[in-house]
Amino acid sequence: MNGGFSWNGKTLLSGIDPAGRANRAAEAVPVMDRTLYVCPSPLYGYGLECLLNRIACFPHSVLLCIEADPELFALSQKHFDTALQNNPQLRITNHCEAEALCTLLRQEWGPRTFRRVQMVRLNGGWQLFPALYDTVTEALRQEIALDWGNALTLTKLGRRYIRNAVRNLALVPRCPSIAQLSFGNDPVLVLGAGPALDAALIIMPLAEPRPFRIICVDTCLPALRERGITPDLAVILESQHWNLEDFTGLSGWNVPVAMDLSALPRSAGIFSGGLSLFFTPWTDLAIFDRLAAAGLLPAALPPLGSVGLSAVAIARLLSQGPIITAGLDFSFTLDSYYARSTPGHKARLRRQNRFTSLLNPETVFGRAALSAVSKTGGKVFSSPALRNYRDLFEREFAADTQLFAIADSGLPLGLKTLSPEESCNILSLDSTTNHTNHHEQRERDEGSCGSWLNNKQEALQEFIKGEQDRLRLLRSMLVGEAPMDYAALETLIGECDYLWAHFPDYAASDRRPSTSDISFLKRLRVEIDPFLKLWDMTNECMLD
Repeated sequence: MNGGFSWNGKTLLSGIDPAGRANRAAEAVPVMDRTLYVCPSPLYGYGLECLLNRIACFPHSVLLCIEADPELFALSQKHFDTALQNNPQLRITNHCEAEALCTLLRQEWGPRTFRRVQMVRLNGGWQLFPALYDTVTEALRQEIALDWGNALTLTKLGRRYIRNAVRNLALVPRCPSIAQLSFGNDPVLVLGAGPALDAALIIMPLAEPRPFRIICVDTCLPALRERGITPDLAVILESQHWNLEDFTGLSGWNVPVAMDLSALPRSAGIFSGGLSLFFTPWTDLAIFDRLAAAGLLPAALPPLGSVGLSAVAIARLLSQGPIITAGLDFSFTLDSYYARSTPGHKARLRRQNRFTSLLNPETVFGRAALSAVSKTGGKVFSSPALRNYRDLFEREFAADTQLFAIADSGLPLGLKTLSPEESCNILSLDSTTNHTNHHEQRERDEGSCGSWLNNKQEALQEFIKGEQDRLRLLRSMLVGEAPMDYAALETLIGECDYLWAHFPDYAASDRRPSTSDISFLKRLRVEIDPFLKLWDMTNECMLD
């Protein structure tokens, strides 16, 4: 093709040497390893071969071509030559939804292959849908950043997660899965611990009896207790000791609790309202498949990283009615970071003196603080971490018409925003037909839980024995007490991946350890004895 190319009134290719212009644009692109190059609207493919030749020396860099127009997509497929179509570093797609592209990224290249995303404009095709291409490119950047963030979390907390999960398995024979509970069609109010919670607790008709359910995050509990409000379910996710301060003075409170299997075991015995379990897979481990096959794994929720997001996911699981969120701010102000009476707010009050104000200038005016606009149009502040959680909330829940958000000082969540009056009306809507009697429902829940818990103790004892046998055989091979069988050793290392998945050199990559790596085998040997003792403790706790 020697002439220009126009489409829908826009000139996409110059009439003067379009291939040469594209090649010069490709030559100007900085090339680096572990880079995902995104080319919007590749059209005839001019410049692609030049760019592919330049990144050929970087095996972990690829070129992803995205075409939003169906006719132009067909044009590209027709005119891409065989060499382009068969190049392993090139993919072309007409998927333009952020979720579909992120799925494609994971399926084609796996997690943590890339460290950066760069858009490459080789022609004028991007002008047809500039906002769309910018949006999906940013979504790919966020997906890559999330993957690397998960790897860092796994490195830091992976050992604690699996140790907590092993300890908490002792709860499985007497505590049901969250999937065994149901709120029927009752409306649900999900409460976070952000500053907007204060207004919600004043406006909402929270006194009992109430025609709706309350699910709250654990940090909310002191604020609710001081106001005489008992939630229908509190969600506990934290694996470290930090949230024990949330429970100060609340021991024995009759509040039902949903706890993650990897949460701090101490949290399980604080409340007297009944305990249900759920599970968020922090990474892929073979032990999860074995637990599921043995019927010992509670209901799984997506790993969202935030107790507020997990509370919303649980609300969707338990209720078919409308769900309204409040206090999930992901933002703060100069004088308010947490709701009143929460541990963070109380700590600020305790630190107040002549030299320390209640204001929080070091956070608001810090380098990481971002100016933002709330649901009501007011000025608030956020941080990169909070914005990431907000963006994740939108990706997970924005398409669900069951969810609503109260107009408050928090960031927009991608949900339909309601005034406080509208929220109250929805929470009380058709209460005579939708509302389930809480006492009758709890009796039904307990009945279904009883059937779910049958024979769990025997299954868990058998499971523990199998895990200890694996570890003892692995130890025997490593210390020379058993004949070395490298095929069996490789199998055992794969089956016992919870021993090493948090090692930094494997948490950030998809590569498996080698049986010839002496350094790895020494580190693996150190992990075995503590886990053998941990399985003994789990067995003893189950029998108590």
